[in-house]
Amino acid sequence: MDDFNFDTLAIRAGQVRSNFQEHSEAIYPTSSFIFKSAEEAAARFSGEEEAHFYTRVSNPTVSCFQDRLAALEGGEMGLATSTGMSAILAVMLGTLKAGDHVLSSRSIFGTSTILFTNILAKFGIEFDFVDLSDLDAWKASIKLNTKLLFAETPSNPITELVDIKALAEIAHASDALLVIDNCFCTPALQKPLALGADIVVHSATKYIDGQGRCMGGAIVGKKSVIGEGIFAVLRSGGVTMSPFNAWVFTKGLETLNLRMKAHCDNALALATWLQSQDVVEKLYYPGLTDHPQHDLAKQQQKGFGGIVSFVVKGGKDAAWNIVNNLTMLSITANLGDTKTTITHPATTTHGRLSQEQRDDANISDGLLRLSVGLEDINDIQNDLARGFK
Repeated sequence: MDDFNFDTLAIRAGQVRSNFQEHSEAIYPTSSFIFKSAEEAAARFSGEEEAHFYTRVSNPTVSCFQDRLAALEGGEMGLATSTGMSAILAVMLGTLKAGDHVLSSRSIFGTSTILFTNILAKFGIEFDFVDLSDLDAWKASIKLNTKLLFAETPSNPITELVDIKALAEIAHASDALLVIDNCFCTPALQKPLALGADIVVHSATKYIDGQGRCMGGAIVGKKSVIGEGIFAVLRSGGVTMSPFNAWVFTKGLETLNLRMKAHCDNALALATWLQSQDVVEKLYYPGLTDHPQHDLAKQQQKGFGGIVSFVVKGGKDAAWNIVNNLTMLSITANLGDTKTTITHPATTTHGRLSQEQRDDANISDGLLRLSVGLEDINDIQNDLARGFK
């Protein structure tokens, strides 16, 4: 389907109809597939014959989702995982070994930091962290054993950006892979592979689903990059996606472009309104002209995203007081939902980090993160105004 555009691919890519010729994508809730003979079973298990034989390894519904997302990202191959964190884990386990070095941004999801420093580091993989937007720091921190660079852009939760194309050049100059977490933008707003990234990871739980129904993750890239080591982690480690969740995500992709445009519109309107609120001490949203990477966001993204974060005067007590006096917004750490959500990162998503790690990532006690949903913008503003009072 190389000749089709994004919205068409989001609706039609990846579907392989059964002999019943169903119009909507089918769900195949089966753990295994039968063989016509012992010879056929042996051929499929050995890889001589490509076909489904066990859902931990592959499934028609999961394949549909993988192929559709890969088409939207502009990648050769996609892999679906049980969660967004398992996608990151599979990439690390599938591309690294003891003694290898990873250079990561400081501005990443708190659990990603914990995975790197508390878990993977125990197996001899080295991790260093730099400021996301400081390309000189990235370049200066490369080591002889650096094998992978990892970044979220925009970052969670303060929406900091990095020049993906420039970072890819830094990575490739040292024969390292560049992995970009594209969770906040999705392929509807940003195409990291086209800018030089080698691997894109997603928490499909977020915008790809769009309604907070299922857990899942995804990996997209060239077949030569993800088709061997990373796929082997999924096949043997079992961090694979269920067919039902894959079906939900596949249907979510059909409306992804429409939803992301609406999220962007609401988020920009809300961020503009927040600029006039006295309680707001600092505001983070790439769509505002005073955001440090506003011009970069216009250059490498089609929209500014649906995440707005802000620091309130008065620290944690003031932030919690605002949250506790809301009546409509959902107090939850999830994001990317049609429903607007609010969270206090310092005590939730980044709560397991040390104070020093939170300070390095600019996660202050007064910081609140909004995932701006698709409700009427006036209702979102009015609910926040109640909290501010």
